[in-house]
Amino acid sequence: MLKYTGALGAAGVITTTLSACGGGPKSTNDAGDGKGGTSENLTVVIGYGNDQTWDPLMTASAFAVAGNHHIYEGLLDTDPITRKPYAALATEIPSDLNATTWKFTLRDGAKWHDGKPVTADDVVFTYQRALDADVPTLANSFLAGWLKEAKKVDEKTVELHLNFPFPDGAARLTLAKIMPKHVFGSKKGLDAAITGKAVGSGPYKQTSHTPKSNTEFEAFADYNGPRKANFKKMNWLTIVDAPARVAKISGGSAGAQISDNIPYGDISQLEKGGLKVEGGAGMNHLFLMFNTKHKPFDDVRVRQALFYAIDTDRMIKSALKGHGKASTSFLDEANPTYRKAKTVYAYDPDKAKKLLKDAGVSDLKVTLDGSNVSWIAECLPTIKASWDAIGVKTELNIQETGALFTKLDQKKDFQVVASASNPNQFGLDADLILRYNYGPKNLWMTTYSKWGSTSDAKRLFKQMDAATKEADAEKKKQMTQEYIDVVAENAVLYPVVHNELVTAWDAKKITGIQPQPYPGVNLLKAKPA
Repeated sequence: MLKYTGALGAAGVITTTLSACGGGPKSTNDAGDGKGGTSENLTVVIGYGNDQTWDPLMTASAFAVAGNHHIYEGLLDTDPITRKPYAALATEIPSDLNATTWKFTLRDGAKWHDGKPVTADDVVFTYQRALDADVPTLANSFLAGWLKEAKKVDEKTVELHLNFPFPDGAARLTLAKIMPKHVFGSKKGLDAAITGKAVGSGPYKQTSHTPKSNTEFEAFADYNGPRKANFKKMNWLTIVDAPARVAKISGGSAGAQISDNIPYGDISQLEKGGLKVEGGAGMNHLFLMFNTKHKPFDDVRVRQALFYAIDTDRMIKSALKGHGKASTSFLDEANPTYRKAKTVYAYDPDKAKKLLKDAGVSDLKVTLDGSNVSWIAECLPTIKASWDAIGVKTELNIQETGALFTKLDQKKDFQVVASASNPNQFGLDADLILRYNYGPKNLWMTTYSKWGSTSDAKRLFKQMDAATKEADAEKKKQMTQEYIDVVAENAVLYPVVHNELVTAWDAKKITGIQPQPYPGVNLLKAKPA
């Protein structure tokens, strides 16, 4: 079963320092006039598949993560761009985020989409599941290190108990979307979530779901929270094929009003056709991941050689049309924690050849498994040409993203994987970004790359934990930069390029769009024009 790797064809960074701000002013929490429920309908195109789990604690599917932000609520949620938290199911943000106990009162009148009231039992159920080390949820990797438990005070009040002060955790509460215990408290219920069922307390309810086709939403009449639904109905289409995606939003008879994942080569055409087209740069990247149990990729020199061999300038010009930068750290350059890593894989084929020679490797043949996301598929020929040029015979095996990671979940052998990732869809702080890919219980490290049990990995994980617990912001930043140097040097899973993601929409029909530097769309501030 594909657990939470679906967004890999999808997954500026800001480290958030939070002040006590209560529930936030109306301008922070409301979308427009706050009335919601207009008669307008909206058709959306998402450039990623919708056939993976919709369980909000498990999914990394670009489609499902974006959709769940409209269906579910956390105690706190965050602005899709700034990631500043606001009160969602809770009535306000705790006044002291440096405390180790955060108390939340649930919003009066909050209801699930089936009409039943939201209770503290639902909150405790959600957090118990998210913090259970024996339950394979993605949320666990973002919460378990600093959050100890959730306790019910009464039917409308809960407390979160922290292991140590962690103000950045407030923004992460949006990753623990509260789920109704009466719907998902059984294995049957959770199985339904995996196959697409979604029942939340948010402004939109899911009305139908057809995997590999579309998901439909409708404004929830009983929603009384801060972000009202401004469209009566929404139909989200999944169109992975780039030409078909562009055609759907093009021309006078366009069948959709907004699309993410716009190919760089189509930007000018869409602008000439009257659409608004904007990009966002952040953590989106093409990465390489090595199977360190498959020789010779257990040797760091071989992994480094294949990075040095890639002509990234050629890739950026030909495949990305200039909308990218060669990676000089795991983090993108807009991240406040960014510092150029001590190991930077600038194009150097001679160095690549020497590293292979030093490792005693010759006549290397590599099968590069790559996902079929349009811009990734356009980058892969440059990697093949670069490796072929240093004498590494390379075969490309491009496949649907879900199929690729199902293969990895099933522990089938591979050599090197190339795909896309963007941890910004979960948050912006550097600790969260690195923990998406690195950690002692992380699928990337334990199941896929098989590197997590090595001595180098164990030292890295200790450095990560120490940085997480550090209270002094500047020291924390320095410690994070130091362990990122370790990540760069080992080159187990590492970015080749960071690139922009582009969104196009019809500004004559919808307003309030915020183009995201990560996959999907967030329409909680959007309105009919």
